[in-house]
Amino acid sequence: MRAAPGGRHLVGIRHLVQSETDPAYLDRPDVRRGIAAVGAAGLVFDLLVRQHQLPMAARLAHDLPDVRFVLDHLGKPALGTPEFDNWKRDLRVLAEAPNTTAKVSGLTTEVPRSPWAVADLRPAVDHALDAFGPRRLMFGSDWPVSLLATSYARWVAAVTELLGDLDPTDRAAFWAGTARRCYRLAAS
Repeated sequence: MRAAPGGRHLVGIRHLVQSETDPAYLDRPDVRRGIAAVGAAGLVFDLLVRQHQLPMAARLAHDLPDVRFVLDHLGKPALGTPEFDNWKRDLRVLAEAPNTTAKVSGLTTEVPRSPWAVADLRPAVDHALDAFGPRRLMFGSDWPVSLLATSYARWVAAVTELLGDLDPTDRAAFWAGTARRCYRLAAS
């Protein structure tokens, strides 16, 4: 991939694990060898999983400490449902792996009702802040999928409101610093 046009810009690999039908997909030796190779190449592996796959993602992150992982969409929490407590537990286990960070993205499409409100998102974002800390979280848009539930401007405004209590250094890490560090991006 790096030999292809534009390959020098490659910083990570993302596989739609959420679509895999094998409930033990990330536990498979062949998959783990491939993910270890991603890490050995200096690339990040983005975890695009659903809530029920978080325990498998946590095992993977703990077992492959040399790979940098980014959890997309906070693992798609079941906002406003009884399953939310399971998500909280499983997210905390994943966050215990120091080689993980998470994107605050894609949450508006997980709210079980429409229209969504910032208050619907707060429990997930507050828990992620507690579990990962603000310097292991980063902004994500989930564009264009997010357009099913919100505009980019409304999403940015909601996230800004949700992070209102963070100090300026933590806010800077969330909005850019964590992504730069994790994906090894040059400052612009």
